[in-house]
Amino acid sequence: MKHKKNHIARTKGELSYEIFSTILCVLIIVLSLYPIYYILICSLSNPFAVQSGEVMFTIKGFTLESFKAACKTPGLWRAYGNTIFYTVFGVVFNMFFTATMAYALSKKRLIARKFFTLLVAFTLWFQAGMIPLYLTLRNYNMLDKRITILLAFAINAYNLIILRSFFEQLPDSLEEAAFIDGASNIRIFWSIYLPLSKPALVTVGTFYAVSRWNNYFWAMNILTDDKKLPLQVMLKKLLVDRVAGAEEAAIVTASSATSPDTIIYAIIILAVIPMLVAYPYLQRYFKSGATLGAVKG
Repeated sequence: MKHKKNHIARTKGELSYEIFSTILCVLIIVLSLYPIYYILICSLSNPFAVQSGEVMFTIKGFTLESFKAACKTPGLWRAYGNTIFYTVFGVVFNMFFTATMAYALSKKRLIARKFFTLLVAFTLWFQAGMIPLYLTLRNYNMLDKRITILLAFAINAYNLIILRSFFEQLPDSLEEAAFIDGASNIRIFWSIYLPLSKPALVTVGTFYAVSRWNNYFWAMNILTDDKKLPLQVMLKKLLVDRVAGAEEAAIVTASSATSPDTIIYAIIILAVIPMLVAYPYLQRYFKSGATLGAVKG
């Protein structure tokens, strides 16, 4: 005997909502990805076709000359190395300070725990502002130093709360058993909490990495030595120079191999490649990391 599968017929309203939501999601995806796609096809197209507005959805006159010229841009690879340095070591600083503070705040035995948690949450709504922070860094003689980029933004309150909430969900029995065996707080944190919190750690670490990689505002204001500037600040300067020399840049002929616009497009693609490659591999941790870390307040 064949068993009939339970199937609940959807109403016209539910079907219409599903179709509408699907179309809306597809539209949002297209609108989000098209700018990156447009920059990519422009960087691979003939500069004259780009300048004349022929490039909209497909590559016109495929060429790699813009990428070759971009790779020869003075200071590009030094700026690229600076960005990698600030991202890698910045995330190390971020995760160390965030994880250790989150572990401490997750313990009910911590004196004035609620007070410290309130102080952290307070910064989500109220902050000192850009000028007071800049003046503080200047007064402490921390301008134009690499260590300032790493230390001045070591903890993000939102990421701290995610990790604290995740740590709170781990069974207290694990810690109690470790204490009985003579383990210290540092040993418990390192050998028990960190291995069990891999999804949350990867999620928070990815948030920090993306923020570090894309950061240009404070690097632009803190750093004055060109040898210390990250790639994003270099891109900003190229765009400013492009606007300043708009008349010269506008002279692009059919025989031109490159143009200031296509070179900038190529550099942008080079700048986003690491995040585009790494993100899919880390995305599987996002649901379990961010969701589990946000259950408790």
